[in-house]
Amino acid sequence: MSEFLAYAELGFRHITDPGGVDHVLFLLVLAAVYRRSDWLEVLRVVTAFTVGHSATLLLTVTGALRLPAAVVEFLIPVTILATGLENLLVRGRRSALWGGRYRLLLVGAFGLVHGAGFANYLRSLFVERIAVPLLAFNVGLELGQVVVLGAAALLFLAVDAALRPLARPGSWSPVRLRAVGVSAAVTLVAVRWAVERSPW
Repeated sequence: MSEFLAYAELGFRHITDPGGVDHVLFLLVLAAVYRRSDWLEVLRVVTAFTVGHSATLLLTVTGALRLPAAVVEFLIPVTILATGLENLLVRGRRSALWGGRYRLLLVGAFGLVHGAGFANYLRSLFVERIAVPLLAFNVGLELGQVVVLGAAALLFLAVDAALRPLARPGSWSPVRLRAVGVSAAVTLVAVRWAVERSPW
């Protein structure tokens, strides 16, 4: 197996195996508010997250940025918690502040935190050359995110179909019911992790 494929597989596994469950939960809570017709907005938000984590991954792995691992591990569930709370508090994306476009900045900033988490794992694997391993690992991460988000989309469609009989005119839509349920559950998990990982 080539070096590129080996590191790409590492990146893919890092996001999809149980050890990366905090990143998977972040992706789930991030996607929980979107409808099937919102695919363009989902693409924008995921791109903002990718840009954020790629930037920090590069800076941290090359030694240009040093962040204490304990602080990063604490901040990751804080980003999940903040996203869950935002999902619960903002009912209408288009009527939100700046038409909801602030979410791109928020998610980009959260990507910076998650990138530091990826980098702490990756730094120990590098010996000398970093360009190929870094690029390959990042490609693997992105493919893993696509798989996670694709699985989430199928799950959310099934949940929406199951919730449709519960929806009444003038009440919450199946998508809102799903968003609230997923966000509340993930937020509770994130609170627990933040408390357990607190460096203070």
